Amino acid sequence: MDRGESLHELARAAAARAHAPYSGFRVGAVVRLAGGGSHVGCNVENAAFPLSGCAERHALAAAVAATAGRPEIESVTVVALGPDGVEVPAPPCGACRQQIVEFGPAIRVGFMASDGRRIELPVAELLPHPFLPAALR
Repeated sequence: MDRGESLHELARAAAARAHAPYSGFRVGAVVRLAGGGSHVGCNVENAAFPLSGCAERHALAAAVAATAGRPEIESVTVVALGPDGVEVPAPPCGACRQQIVEFGPAIRVGFMASDGRRIELPVAELLPHPFLPAALR
């Protein structure tokens, strides 16, 4: 299995463990660090929907917690499963794109596109005009 497949399988396994009792839409994500190593996350739904959390942001939080600082992220791989367990298209939402791009505009994001193909793009292509920390200075 090549590295891309193994990241896909890690994300798929995380999606299978997601907590999605309301929508049945389960998402898993893997953050791959440039120096090696990976961190997974899954979506966790809540009856108060705004309190739910995305897989991508949970994987980012796991990477930050594990590296005690600002991890050097190479890629984020996302897999979404519909209620029947079949993979469905699901690019990261806007909030996740914003969090990913703050770690670097060249981070590659892999996901299933709306046409069913798995693609990988730099996050800067998914969020071409991000709000960045420099705006706060």
